[in-house]
Amino acid sequence: MTTQILFIRHGETDWNRIKRIQGHIDIPLATTGFAQAQSLASRIANEVKEGARLDAIYSSDLLRAQQTAQPIGDALGLPLQLSEGLRERSYGAFQGHDSDEIAVRFPDEYAHWQTRDPGFAPPEGESQRAFYHRVLHAVEPIVAAHPGGRVAVVAHGGVLDCVRRFAARLSLDAPRDYALLNTSVNVVDFAHDARTATIVSWADVSHLDAPSEDDSFKKREPEAGR
Repeated sequence: MTTQILFIRHGETDWNRIKRIQGHIDIPLATTGFAQAQSLASRIANEVKEGARLDAIYSSDLLRAQQTAQPIGDALGLPLQLSEGLRERSYGAFQGHDSDEIAVRFPDEYAHWQTRDPGFAPPEGESQRAFYHRVLHAVEPIVAAHPGGRVAVVAHGGVLDCVRRFAARLSLDAPRDYALLNTSVNVVDFAHDARTATIVSWADVSHLDAPSEDDSFKKREPEAGR
């Protein structure tokens, strides 16, 4: 028996646009993010009307995730179940800065960060390894509570990354070659004991009129003619 989870990244924030690290800083959705959340809710509500099931909605307790999840809950009459364990990775002193600022303010730590060492933690922050295990521990009780069920989990790009690595058996230091998109629907089936998982679909943003942005800490170079 499996439990199907729709992992959803929160909508766009102003800090997403300028590539500023949010981490545990409680940034709200941008106007575009609210519009994305409404489109997402309409999509899921329509799917339920057409026969799909959704038994529960879980959300990170950070505001940007709650604001993304709430329209789904309102549309389906389901309460949000908040989990601190579903928060984004804590980046400590890196939070509130973009990658260029971090390179200047914390040159040694920035250089270590770029090695992709899973054991590296920013000052006052969380290592990738600790974050990964925190996320999996937060997912386990959700799976246990819904055997054979289908639920939504609204969280963050980093949380989606941990889930993808777990399901695909990717090492924590492997480069990422998959998207983590705002309000994307990423469907994963978990075994009853949550020890294995299978990716059903990934990075589905068919409900959006405009493209969603990939979550990267690197600033993009300006495109020609812009």
